[in-house]
Amino acid sequence: MEDPQHPGSLSAPELAAVRRSLTDGRMAMTRRSLLRAGVPVLGGLGALSACGIPPAGRTDAGRSTDHSAEEKRVVFSNWTEYLDVGDDGERRPTLDAFTRRTGIAVKYTEDINDNDEFFGKIQAQLAAGQDTGRDLIVLTDWMCARMIGLGWVQKLDAAHLPHARSRLSAQFRDPDWDPGRAHSYPWTGIPAVIAYNTKATGGRTVDSVSQLLDDPRLKGRVGFLSEMRDSVGLTLLDMGKRPEDCTADDFDAAVARLQKGVDDKQIRRFTGNDYINDLSKGDLAACVAWAGDVVQLQQDNPDIRYAVPRAGYMTSTDNLLVPNRARHKKNAERLIDYCYEPKVAARIAAYINYVCPVDGVREELAKIDRDLADNPLILPDREMAARSHSFRALGAEESKDFARKFADLTGA
Repeated sequence: MEDPQHPGSLSAPELAAVRRSLTDGRMAMTRRSLLRAGVPVLGGLGALSACGIPPAGRTDAGRSTDHSAEEKRVVFSNWTEYLDVGDDGERRPTLDAFTRRTGIAVKYTEDINDNDEFFGKIQAQLAAGQDTGRDLIVLTDWMCARMIGLGWVQKLDAAHLPHARSRLSAQFRDPDWDPGRAHSYPWTGIPAVIAYNTKATGGRTVDSVSQLLDDPRLKGRVGFLSEMRDSVGLTLLDMGKRPEDCTADDFDAAVARLQKGVDDKQIRRFTGNDYINDLSKGDLAACVAWAGDVVQLQQDNPDIRYAVPRAGYMTSTDNLLVPNRARHKKNAERLIDYCYEPKVAARIAAYINYVCPVDGVREELAKIDRDLADNPLILPDREMAARSHSFRALGAEESKDFARKFADLTGA
């Protein structure tokens, strides 16, 4: 049960997910930085992120006095390897240019390795109505839902966000957990698609969840992600269900279908980051994968392909938020808006290789790398964007129930 003295506290399955995430989360340094360096990544099961908006302990602390005018600075917490770095491995060209233009210094810290772990760092301060020492943070959509539901995130001032308001891609404009983007703007989109190794499949294409679960030629060489929303969401789509409208019965049916894949030994395992090595080597012939990984893997291995299922694919987002009591809200909003300028957004997208949420960046990205500009995993065309789906926001009890059932499936 949730602890009323610690709003947002986690159930046993959720806590188990945190422990896995600390060593194998989606954006953990042990994966992304080593992947860029071409170093093999080893690890166990990855993060199962459970979420929801807790019903108790809401704290509407409100905003503090904004010191942006007299304190020309902003404190920005982000995930590792999630912003461009200069050739010296230290400079941050995007932030340096922002400072030269505005005079606002940016203290940038890569101190987010897992949503739940980071939530634990700032939870007590936010619950007490205190400043976390951060003006801008980046969290995944389900955690944003929790933070907004608790009243721990400030509403953004649309007048300070002209580029963001006009250039935000249509597919990201109105999530159910933050209607109209009152509190957040996407940093990047994270598609979950199907990846396969043509050498391991004998040249065959793998392009559906049905094929992953039913093709006997793939038996024992299939991987699904240990991220609940991605694996269950893709399965729901394959079953003709919308993850946006998922009922408890729908969820149970999708889990049962995956369970059959486990029982029949069609599914080799549920993976976190470690599918990267297995797919590249051919130990996994095909798997559910994150698009940013696929883009990078293809640069080193010509046998890696991807497919967007005809039924659709899952997309989550990492999002920019200003926590309560932040001292430099206006400065943070200026930085958000700056990142939505096409030239800036293109530079960030070229580095991180996930979906750019900013319209009008193709020309600027092509100046950096034409292949990236033509890659629909980074700049989805209209048809691909229309096939994107997101898992609906879950209530606290639903979240715990779904997490428990998925943990039983994966053996976590």
